[in-house]
Amino acid sequence: MKTLYPEIEPFDSGMLKVSDIHEVHYERCGNPDGIPVVFLHGGPGGGLLPMYRRFFDPKAYHIVLFDQRGSGKSTPHAELKENTTWDLINDIESLREKFGIGKWFVFGGSWGSTLSLAYAETHPDRCSGLILRGIFLTRKKELDWFYQYGASEIFPDFWERYRDEIPEAERGDFMTAYYKRLTGDDEAVRLSAARAWSVWEGSTSKLLPSADLMEHWEGAHEALQLARIECHYFMNNSFFPTEDYLIENVEKIRHLPTVIVQGRYDVVCPITSAWELHKAFPEAEFIVVPDAGHSVSEPGITSALVDAMDKFKEKAAV
Repeated sequence: MKTLYPEIEPFDSGMLKVSDIHEVHYERCGNPDGIPVVFLHGGPGGGLLPMYRRFFDPKAYHIVLFDQRGSGKSTPHAELKENTTWDLINDIESLREKFGIGKWFVFGGSWGSTLSLAYAETHPDRCSGLILRGIFLTRKKELDWFYQYGASEIFPDFWERYRDEIPEAERGDFMTAYYKRLTGDDEAVRLSAARAWSVWEGSTSKLLPSADLMEHWEGAHEALQLARIECHYFMNNSFFPTEDYLIENVEKIRHLPTVIVQGRYDVVCPITSAWELHKAFPEAEFIVVPDAGHSVSEPGITSALVDAMDKFKEKAAV
C-alpha cells in the first residue's frame, strides 16, 4: 500500500489574469525540470489543499496546481460570470503556455476527472496521459441520483439537513430551489443554503463518514465557492453541448496512456459512470478499489493514484 509523498512547499506561486474579471491562483512544486503534470481539483469550486501536491514524486515531477475560477485563492471569490468549462480549459492552456510546457500529464478526480476529459478531448496533443479518479460525467442521471433521489436512501440521516433547507413545496426540484437561494440577494440565505449543499457532499464522500470533512465544508469561504459554482455548472449541463459529450468524444483520447481509479462504494460519483467510460475506453487501465468511497484521501484510492504516477515516472526514465 503506497502513501503520499512528504509535505512539500511550492517553489513558485502567483496569480494569472485570465479575463477582465478573473485571476487564478497557481503554484508549482517539485522539480522544475521534471515530468510536467497538472492537477485539476474537484467541485467545480473545490479549491486546492496542500495534500494535493503529494501524489507525485517531487524529484521526478514538475507539479502545476491551480485554483479554478472563483475557487480557493482565485478572485473574485465564488464568481459565476465568465465561469464555464470552456473558460477553465482556456485557463489550463494559459498556464501551460506561461510555463513553457509542451505536454503534460493531466491528473483529476471527481469534477477534476470531468475537466481532465474535456481538456484532453479538446487538446489531445497537449497531453502525455491521464490519471482519472471518481469518474463524473455530469449527466442528468448522475445529478438526480445525488441531489434529488438515490444517495438520499443510503444516507437518510445526512440527507435531512440538505432536504430541510428547502420548503416542502419546492422539493420536486432541489437543484432549482438551491440555485434560487445560492444566487439570491440575501447573504444569510445564500450561506445557509451553501452550507447545507456542501456539507451533504462532505458527509457522503467517504466510505466511513468523516467529521473533519463535514467541518471543512461548514466554512463560509469553502461552502460558498463549492455550492454556488457547482450549482451554476449543473444547472447549465456543465456547458457541454450534449448530455453524453465526454463519452461521445472519447475516440479523440483513446491513444493516450490512461489510468481510471474508482471506489467501489462511491456514492457521490457511483461506479456506473466509471464503468461506462471503461467500456468506451477499454485501452485505459481500470482500477476498482474494493473498500473505498469517493474521497481521494481514502487509503486504497491514494495508493492506486500514487502507484499510477510512480509507474508513469518509471516509464519516462526508460
